[in-house]
Amino acid sequence: MDAGEIIVAQPSPRLYKSLTFRRIATKERTVPQDEEMKKARSKAPTVVLGFECLESTAFNGIATNLVVYLETLLHGSNLASASNVTTWFGTSYLTPVFGAIIADTFWGNYNTILVSLVFYLLGMMLVTFSAFLPTTALCTVVGSSCQQPLLGAQTIAFLGLYLVAFGSGGVRAALLPFGADQFDDDNTADRERKMSFFSWFYICVDFGMIVSGLFIVWIQQNVSWGLGFGIATACIALAFGGFVLATPMYKRRMPTGTPIKSLAQVVVAACRKARLRVPADTTLLYEVHDKINQSKIAHTDQFGFLDKAAVVMESDLEEESNDVAADASWRICTVTQVEELKILLRLLPIWATSIVLSAAYAQLNTTFVQQGAAMNMRIMSFTIPPASMVSFEVLCVLAWVLMYSSVIVPMLNSLSLANGEPSQLQRMGAGRLLMAFAMAVAALVEMMRLDAAGRGESLSIAWQMPQYFALAGAEVFCYIAQLEFFYSEAPESMKSMCTSLALLTVALGSYMSSFIYAVVNAFTAVDGRPGWISDNLNEGHMDYFFWVMAALCTLNFVVYSAFARTYRVKLVVS
Repeated sequence: MDAGEIIVAQPSPRLYKSLTFRRIATKERTVPQDEEMKKARSKAPTVVLGFECLESTAFNGIATNLVVYLETLLHGSNLASASNVTTWFGTSYLTPVFGAIIADTFWGNYNTILVSLVFYLLGMMLVTFSAFLPTTALCTVVGSSCQQPLLGAQTIAFLGLYLVAFGSGGVRAALLPFGADQFDDDNTADRERKMSFFSWFYICVDFGMIVSGLFIVWIQQNVSWGLGFGIATACIALAFGGFVLATPMYKRRMPTGTPIKSLAQVVVAACRKARLRVPADTTLLYEVHDKINQSKIAHTDQFGFLDKAAVVMESDLEEESNDVAADASWRICTVTQVEELKILLRLLPIWATSIVLSAAYAQLNTTFVQQGAAMNMRIMSFTIPPASMVSFEVLCVLAWVLMYSSVIVPMLNSLSLANGEPSQLQRMGAGRLLMAFAMAVAALVEMMRLDAAGRGESLSIAWQMPQYFALAGAEVFCYIAQLEFFYSEAPESMKSMCTSLALLTVALGSYMSSFIYAVVNAFTAVDGRPGWISDNLNEGHMDYFFWVMAALCTLNFVVYSAFARTYRVKLVVS
């Protein structure tokens, strides 16, 4: 078929001529490469991974101990400090959505990262500067002279924090798809390296959590808050410099225009043609074939109403003009445009089940820590703070990543349970099941702890290790596969947006967890009873709460399985 030729229900020379005004969707172009450039660009993914190590260290260097900083140096109350931290965290995981829209529509991934880093670094510098302001000493003075310096420190700190939230949002939205873009999908070796890239990227995120949790937090509380924040700021400055210096290595893709408009055009065109019937031969639906070797998405029969947008009417045969060309995009759409909207609709149920998963995962930093605080924190001759078990979970994540490729996949192949590596959907399903198992183990441990407390004994915190290990497995199977899945399934014009949607589940899961706490408290803390999650856990029944979470996760797994079985993976045709 020649370039520009269009398949329609009633083909005619007049039709071919009159539809030449159709906009040709262009694939993101890359700069031509010579052999030396190819070798240099093969190092680009390593640069991205190093960048993520530094960025994660910087962000967690502020986030991990932020509530303590707000309470001690800025003299906030416990409730206000916790509320401020929760709001800031939520904002940090909501901003990637806006960063993704900017990256996909206007700036591209590289420019989005570059501009975001400016805000990121400025915010980190302001937070660091706030730690050096003499708020504590001046607060003993009665009068306005006390309040003004304190207000200044708070203003600078929160201005810096929200600059970090917006800057990190842009980086999170664009960095992972930018790193994945450095691989050549037409090269078999590159495709295999790309699959491992997602796992290594997640390891780099955890690396930052370990360094900040064990090193920077200790400096903040034992040496100087300013020095601790300064080290975190130095990390993002180093990441910024390295990213810019490596610019010649990168394969840079330009944005393809706003995907929102394209999706809206499909809906409008389908509604305009609601009374038409879709031809039985779907090859008669409208598609553009151009000379740029633009990949097309194969037609699927789901959401058949949307196919009406690609049905050609006689009114589409109007003479070419600028006005007609502008209106035509809202009257007729290509099959690829229609399928892009179908992909998003198919992703939504999978995405929604990830919110429940994230609500359960939020127990890592809340009820798991509270449970550990009510246990015997000595293991041999060491005293283990409950929050330090989070670092153990991060180490378990690294162990699961290594075990997956070296033990789990070979074992499945040897048992003929999998032909090669399990699919992304299968891995996400296994992760959801592991999350339910982790909640059940936590419930059993809590039952043991309550039984020991009833006998006047204290259960060792080491009993928490299995639940942390199971939760780490759920994290590896779900979140790594989810990032990979959303990136691979996303339409070309929405790579960053779909990746940011995967991150958005973390924020929504945290909000859902808070809602579950409120519901549990409303139904259990009545008639003078302490409730399941009481201030004194020995008087409550946190084990009931964990059983509820296990049941909720199991139901979530069943719902996910129903959608995953019917999910049709995107098929790209030349």
